[in-house]
Amino acid sequence: MKRKLRMGMVGGGQGAFIGDVHRRAARLNGDIELVAGVFGTNVEKSRQCGAELFVDPARVYPNYEAMIAGELALPADKRIDFVSVVTPNLMHYPISNAFLKAGFHVLCEKPIAMSAADAEALGKTQQASGKFFALMHNYTGYPMIKQAKKLIADGVLGELRKINVEYSLGWLAAPNAGKQAVWRVDPKQAGISGCMADIGTHAEQLIHYLSGLRITAVSADLASFIPGRELDDDGSVLLRFNSGARGVIFASEVSTGEENNFIIKIYGSKAALEWHQQSPEDLIIRSNDAPMLVYRRGWPGTGEEAQKVSHLPAGHPEGFLEAFAAIYRAFADAIHADLNGDQPVLDFPGIQDGIDEMRFLEAIVANSAGDAKWTAL
Repeated sequence: MKRKLRMGMVGGGQGAFIGDVHRRAARLNGDIELVAGVFGTNVEKSRQCGAELFVDPARVYPNYEAMIAGELALPADKRIDFVSVVTPNLMHYPISNAFLKAGFHVLCEKPIAMSAADAEALGKTQQASGKFFALMHNYTGYPMIKQAKKLIADGVLGELRKINVEYSLGWLAAPNAGKQAVWRVDPKQAGISGCMADIGTHAEQLIHYLSGLRITAVSADLASFIPGRELDDDGSVLLRFNSGARGVIFASEVSTGEENNFIIKIYGSKAALEWHQQSPEDLIIRSNDAPMLVYRRGWPGTGEEAQKVSHLPAGHPEGFLEAFAAIYRAFADAIHADLNGDQPVLDFPGIQDGIDEMRFLEAIVANSAGDAKWTAL
């Protein structure tokens, strides 16, 4: 029988949106238990958070270095199996790097680092460690995204020609958007980009995940509409792919009134597909010579890949948390396989996705700030 995996967490303290999402998602499949953590830089608040989460006070550590030392001091059958890193961007690389070097598997929020150089360095650490690394691009966990990937791989769309992605939010339209906004617009904590690092990377990664295509050049226009804001809160990027296909990413966090409007459209020589995150149960297929077709999660006609990450029968809506849980489940399955001496299936975003996203961010920031028409990746 599989035992529960022991999870640690760095970040995700009181009032942290994404940390709470990670904890809920990790619990959903019933095979992961949170047993240790550093839930913020304020030691007292971190302890309070640990108490609320029923974590042993002795395993609520003052910092991640103490957590590594404390866990390594425990017997192997007590220490954590992996750590989930849900801090602001600034700490993703050093924390992930330290835990990998200490012999722990790592699941980390995106973006992977503050620079492509650090992302590449982390890749070398991960390879040397032999441990698994997952990057939380949760949209790859949706059943209908799995279905879309399979249809593209099967040639249903034909030769891919055009990929359009929109990711519109409105939550940063005001100057004071709350605690979660503070670090995302601070270059010391978020890095070289704001909006594009926060949500544009989801678009970039999902394009590659679905199509298999590589972005070879970008032409970008990044902007910050709020006076005094140092990082972009809006951006448009033209894309060229290694196949000759073209594309565009429009990402904005100042699109007033928008919720989480993430849409991807992929056009091929035979057909096109369309998926909306706000109605994720549907995958739309269009062509010039047949009626529009809609795949629905849980219904006959969906493939094994989509069915594997479905939790409920059709008609019982699934969404954001379940997509996160699909990544945790795949990551946990890989760790269980490794523990049992079996060959793991790495069905989750990883190091290379993180390296690619940092190269993408550096290219679009440089292009937007410079005079070049196109910047090669």
